[in-house]
Amino acid sequence: MTPNNTYSFVPDIWAGIECSYNRVGDIYIDQLSQSRHYERSNDLDQFAQLGIKAFHFPMLWERHQRQLASSIQWDWAASGLNKLRSLSILPVVGLLHHGSGPPFTHLLDDGFSKGLSEFAKQVAKRFPWLTHYKPINEPLTTARFAGLYGLWHPHAKDSVVFAKILLNQLKGIVLSMQEIRKINPDAKLIQTEDLSKTYSTPSLQYQADFENQRRWLTYDFLIGNFNRHHPLWDYFLYLGIPQKTLLYFSDNPCPPDLLGVNHYVTSERYLDDNLSLYPSYLHGGNGKDSYVDIEAIRIDHGQPSGLKILLQELHHRYAQDIALTEVHLHCTREEQMRWLKQVWDISVELNQENVTIKALSVWSLLGAYGWNKLLTQPNGEYESGIFDLRSPTPRKTALAHFVKALSTKTPFHHPVLQQKGWWQKESRFVHQPPRKKEGPTDVASHPLLLIGDKGSLSRAFEVSLHQRGIRYKIINLHGMNGGVGVNLEEWILLYKPWAIVNATDYCRVHRIIDYSVPYVNEIRQLIATCEKYDIKLLTFSSVLVFDGTKINPYLESDDVMPQSLLWKNMVEVEKMAVNSSCQALIVRTGFCFSPWESSESVYSILNSLEDNNSFADTERTVISPTYTPDLVNMALDLLIDNESGIWHLSNQGEVKCDEFIREINRRITAVSKNAHLWHRKRVTPLPYRPLYYALGSEKGDFLPALDSALDRYFAELINKKGTLS
Repeated sequence: MTPNNTYSFVPDIWAGIECSYNRVGDIYIDQLSQSRHYERSNDLDQFAQLGIKAFHFPMLWERHQRQLASSIQWDWAASGLNKLRSLSILPVVGLLHHGSGPPFTHLLDDGFSKGLSEFAKQVAKRFPWLTHYKPINEPLTTARFAGLYGLWHPHAKDSVVFAKILLNQLKGIVLSMQEIRKINPDAKLIQTEDLSKTYSTPSLQYQADFENQRRWLTYDFLIGNFNRHHPLWDYFLYLGIPQKTLLYFSDNPCPPDLLGVNHYVTSERYLDDNLSLYPSYLHGGNGKDSYVDIEAIRIDHGQPSGLKILLQELHHRYAQDIALTEVHLHCTREEQMRWLKQVWDISVELNQENVTIKALSVWSLLGAYGWNKLLTQPNGEYESGIFDLRSPTPRKTALAHFVKALSTKTPFHHPVLQQKGWWQKESRFVHQPPRKKEGPTDVASHPLLLIGDKGSLSRAFEVSLHQRGIRYKIINLHGMNGGVGVNLEEWILLYKPWAIVNATDYCRVHRIIDYSVPYVNEIRQLIATCEKYDIKLLTFSSVLVFDGTKINPYLESDDVMPQSLLWKNMVEVEKMAVNSSCQALIVRTGFCFSPWESSESVYSILNSLEDNNSFADTERTVISPTYTPDLVNMALDLLIDNESGIWHLSNQGEVKCDEFIREINRRITAVSKNAHLWHRKRVTPLPYRPLYYALGSEKGDFLPALDSALDRYFAELINKKGTLS
């Protein structure tokens, strides 16, 4: 991973948990409460296993001092800091993370900065051995979100408010470090800020120039470089900020000991006044000109850009050591790994070019909540990180193994790392067609081998693998001369796959009664072949391995009692897969619905139930409908994470069959004037009984709620057809 297999130029690996504690109206949104980090005593032990050298420790003001006159309870902080000390991990203590302070203050309060410094003094007195601080994370970003965009308290869209919020925070940093250094003169300031840049069409260059001057304000003020010669001096005077307030920072410089860089794939922006190219909801402006502010990565603007360019600019401007203090991507697992690898490679390259990158902080160890809506709503959508919190205890993902390899300077290889990330492909552009055909980018990588049959499961895998940029080869082995074993071995020797996915649609196969036993035999051969060549296998099973007599969701450890020949054979296949040396991953799921089938296919659920048990009242049977795209994407994540054994995956929520069909009808009626209701006439004799075929999991709730799945299902149908009429 590093040039010439040497490690003299590599940064240390640090880590942090998403710990924003922001305010929306009168509601405080605490990421650490949402992640339940406060409740788990062994998180830091798990983090230490990654081999990290430092940890961004959240000593948050809002959490520790809810009332001005109250005494601070240090028990939780003391426990965590002492644990880090015993593990020889350096704490980097943060006091405010996109916050506005406790309820007794706010970002525009004249007492805000003094109040923060008083809290900082108490922290330093209680823990005098602490050496590294970042009092306020990304003050410029917080000022923009709270003062310019109206997203966070005080929800202003005013340049004057923005300026006051920014300066209040920066003064809080200066005063806090002064108090801390009275107790520990050697305390170091690590100042974090989002490293961004703005590009534009020629007519909007003036706005881009302004924003590109504004992006340096955090460092310029703290270093003491903001004076009468600064390009934005007159701008602040125009806003009514007194000269005395501005000169405070040059009179009281507080230069960071380390420049902390937070950079995300969407940090760079592009301003475009070609409004006709974009939907109206993206239109905005500055009061003078109308334009769209969009992610620069999605525009073929032709200007040098990207993290390496920005880090070089930062180094040229300040000539100080740099730490990458947040490295994270909200995306699928392989894209998260590709982003981390790219940032790591850039850091190594820059160190060789004498741009010192001291550390790389893997961020969102526990994932994050609600950033898809910029923390404007409590209980937001979860995105996983180094660990996945959707399991009963934090589950290591493939990222954890990658981070451990970086920390210990050991090689790490995964086939998905050899393909480009979505941000590197020409297909990312929103409106400009690619100038040239995408060339091969993964010639040296081993593919995933997909066994398909043109059914909905196979189709879902093809779509997902293509979207996620995972190289694959699809084959249909069923019914070919020589059987699955012979043909599969030929493909294995030809392509040397890193994993095999059996995406044969068992729901369709079992309708062909005469083919059930041969189908199961082929899976047996598939397992044996994977075992022979030591290849990871992903295959699928169903809730129909159970008998439907339970009254609560079936879990992985429940006894199986299949009611048909196919599922009796499939139980034997499951046992064979679990016990195989190829560490197979077996995913049991509920009754699937897919946008690649006609809407009427939901009735196949009833058909499946009837075939499995002729004496069941299928319409009143409780099921766990599962949206095939959700199923496939999570199964791929688990495969990349190298999980094995039996896992239950279904959308959260159970429903009776007749209620599910009524809901489908209701939604069709709501979006289509001419929709006809689907009717299924049948008489259920009294001896028949409803069954229970809902799935639960001891390993976690990984798929979204059923309502969310239905929303996306119908959106996809409408997108494909234009209408459901």
